[in-house]
Amino acid sequence: MEASHSFSIIRFFEEGGFWMLPILAAQVFSIAIIVERVYALYIRRKPMDTAFLGALEDDIKKGNLDTAVNKAKHVAGYNPIGAVVAAGAQAALNLGGREEIQGKMDEVLLVENARLQKRTVFLAMLGNVGTLLGLLGTIVGMITAFGAIATADPVQKASILAAGISEAMNATAYGLVTAIPALVGFTVLQSRAQKLFDDLNQAALRVFNTLSFHYESVPAKKVRIGK
Repeated sequence: MEASHSFSIIRFFEEGGFWMLPILAAQVFSIAIIVERVYALYIRRKPMDTAFLGALEDDIKKGNLDTAVNKAKHVAGYNPIGAVVAAGAQAALNLGGREEIQGKMDEVLLVENARLQKRTVFLAMLGNVGTLLGLLGTIVGMITAFGAIATADPVQKASILAAGISEAMNATAYGLVTAIPALVGFTVLQSRAQKLFDDLNQAALRVFNTLSFHYESVPAKKVRIGK
């Protein structure tokens, strides 16, 4: 029981001094970001659904662009490929050529990539800030300790020095407790976001190739019909 208590966060706060509060703020923000991003990237967003993508391609090949657009818009809220397909198919419906279809799809891809990446980068910053705040608390604690023993009663010097060193070490420990999960979370979430974006790019390329093959550009139509 004693050993468990000695490593508790409560003890960190009792002996860590003022710098524990900013470290706590960094920890709260990092945990909030991790929870929100886990929900966004693992629960709300799923890897590419090949069956759904195949159904959209079948609609495009059959010329049912309106059906493809409606299906894509229906899932766009939780499946980003829906928004990408809807943009490309809508461009084809508007008689756009390859360039317009690609431009519309690329525009949506940029928006979806930003959504996948948002806030994750702050985890790396918060991890580094937690470490640096812990180091700052260590330095301040050591300065305070050595400054106090310079004028202290010889009998009290040992206890004052021990208290200062304890404050310094607890600040370092809590800084690392904050930094390690934040940096691990950053790496894991970045990897997940990159996988989702790679899937999205692959799906978008498949749809773009299908649309490009089945729908001519406006200039090509004019040449073909002799206008």
